[in-house]
Amino acid sequence: MKLEQSLYVYLFIWMEKMPGNTFGKLFRITTWGESHGKGVGVVIDGCPPKIPLDEGSIQTMINRRRPGTSVASTARREPDQAVIMSGVFEGVTTGTPIMIMVHNKDVDSKAYEPYANLFRPGHGDISYFAKYGVRDWRGGGRASARETVARVAAGAVAKAFLAKQNIEIVSYTVELGGIRAEARDLNLINNNMFCSPDMDAAQEMEKRVVEVKKMGDSIGGIVEILARDVPPGWGEPVFDKIDADLAKALMSIGAVKGVEIGAGFNAAGKLGSENNDAITPQGFLSNHAGGILAGISNGDDIVVRVAVKPIPSIRIEQNTIDTSKRPATISTKGRHDVSAIPRINVVCEAMVSLVLADHLLRQTAIQP
Repeated sequence: MKLEQSLYVYLFIWMEKMPGNTFGKLFRITTWGESHGKGVGVVIDGCPPKIPLDEGSIQTMINRRRPGTSVASTARREPDQAVIMSGVFEGVTTGTPIMIMVHNKDVDSKAYEPYANLFRPGHGDISYFAKYGVRDWRGGGRASARETVARVAAGAVAKAFLAKQNIEIVSYTVELGGIRAEARDLNLINNNMFCSPDMDAAQEMEKRVVEVKKMGDSIGGIVEILARDVPPGWGEPVFDKIDADLAKALMSIGAVKGVEIGAGFNAAGKLGSENNDAITPQGFLSNHAGGILAGISNGDDIVVRVAVKPIPSIRIEQNTIDTSKRPATISTKGRHDVSAIPRINVVCEAMVSLVLADHLLRQTAIQP
């Protein structure tokens, strides 16, 4: 094989295996950074010009993810100050790549030194080591939830773009540690530390978190994301369905283990006559479809839920192995959340915003 042909083959293989640090097609982001590195950040490409944007609007969204917002949160204290490095001039986007950086300030890697050669159960330590043969043991490195700061920053930009179309995206906790919100009063989600639409449930959630924290264990839950006023017709046939892209976006968040749209898994137990959303001249009589039919938005509210696993770092002793495959035990000390909720809520909101921003550009591109 000639050298030129070899290079083409190598390039093709490399592109097929290239690291998945980039998300989106027309509205595209690339995140970078590690938990205990110098910082984390994102490059956003494809954002249209003349979108009002400043560091304050990005900071507002990042603050919702910042540690210390609930009793379930880590003791790590990061100011998470967003700095716009490029792509914004005189308060508006310029159409060129936007780079946002957040410095890591409260880094303490010493707590992780005892686990440098141990694989923590529930973490990506063992799978990262299998893939790369090396891993950053300081808090999880690239696999750390710290990476999601960059997603939230990018989500703030996407939300600013979507706001020009009067599209609103909100997220809230519908279940935590087995405590389920029965009410759906979205006016309450900013009135309690767990962003629950049910104040009675929020009080029970707090009791459950305190109980589990004393045990040295962790809990998971369910977050619901609602997108209002998305026009009908967004989404692509077959492989780029808008619900398929939403599922991928949300499943790319480390703690998310399941995604459902609309009725989701409950649809499996319904009759067709129960699950179909009857159509009238005024609109749909129900929303079991979650605002999406055949992978394309139908004009109704888009409703998505994600299952969030318990935080894997717990004080309870567990069996594991070291990097030489010798048996060992581990009890994870350090600064860890009891639950990814509610800090993960805004991350889910950001990923939904990024998908919708991408599909807005794709829909605009096909219109005459």
